Amino acid sequence: MGVPVKGKGGLRKMRVIGIESSCDETAVAVFDTVRGLLSHRLHSQIALHQAYGGVVPELASRDHIRRLLPLVREALAAAQSSRDSVDGVAYTAGPGLIGALLVGAGFARSLAYAWGKPAIGIHHLEGHLLAPLLEPEAPVFPFLALLVSGGHTQLVDVAGVGEYRILGQTLDDAAGEAFDKTAKMLGLPYPGGAALAQLAESGRPGQFNFPRPMLDRPGLDFSFSGLKTAALVALRGRVLDEEIRADVARGFQEAVVDTLAEKVRRALVGGGYRRLVVAGGVGANMRLRERLGDIAQDAEAAVYFPRAEFCTDNGAMIALAGALRLAAGERASLAVDARASWELGAPGSAQQGSTD
Repeated sequence: MGVPVKGKGGLRKMRVIGIESSCDETAVAVFDTVRGLLSHRLHSQIALHQAYGGVVPELASRDHIRRLLPLVREALAAAQSSRDSVDGVAYTAGPGLIGALLVGAGFARSLAYAWGKPAIGIHHLEGHLLAPLLEPEAPVFPFLALLVSGGHTQLVDVAGVGEYRILGQTLDDAAGEAFDKTAKMLGLPYPGGAALAQLAESGRPGQFNFPRPMLDRPGLDFSFSGLKTAALVALRGRVLDEEIRADVARGFQEAVVDTLAEKVRRALVGGGYRRLVVAGGVGANMRLRERLGDIAQDAEAAVYFPRAEFCTDNGAMIALAGALRLAAGERASLAVDARASWELGAPGSAQQGSTD
């Protein structure tokens, strides 16, 4: 399904190839503002980093170099698109691992220059926020977004493309980071968040009651560092048989889900929102989806989830965001833009580009 984008002469057709390389996935997709998502390809580096228990930045960068060109060829072939039919190139400019970002940004800029096409750097979190627009039942602006990924936990007021206001965010560890670190304590393999959620399914309710951080005070900010420490204290001195590990996993997951759900409820009710978007890797957690569905129903709001493959890092969300910005006339300079840190809504490559 296409995403209608208004240009000066009405609907502006734009076909964009998107490149994502911010961490441990190399992804390429082709998106058309009229026909929708035409193709997407992804190579995960999980097997590469598993032996180290986490992402090794240098290995991630080298693997991106190997994978990008073959994935571009595959994505173009699957989309039945040639270089002449592509109108622009979008790439993740940040935030993320700087080496991995530089690989993708340098490649994308070079591709755009060789093809004589405009290119634009995209904020990684903007890609996640707009990912639900890839779905047949897409939300319309404005909406409240809960962005929960490995490195970010934020509640965001989304008024339109590029119009983002952070209502609350984590003061320390993100929810996904806390999931992964607790999973490591439980002896689960990398990446641990999904493994912890699976283990929690067999846990007994009420065996471990962990704190719900910052629910005893007003506001929409989060904190998960203390919750992670509470899990560490609960595990200390125990024999970690399968039953105990499952009980801890369940108790920990319930604490995270309760905390996220209550802050979302406050934001929905306080802001009078009628649409809730849930984005980011933790957004694929089924227990969280269930609770947020109930919260949204009680608040008489519609809730939108990207399909699981678009919750984690992917090229489709970058191609979509790039298509929307390029179709609106935004352009950026020829400089390679990459930044490890980049606040959502702060000035950046897409915002600084000219408008034609």
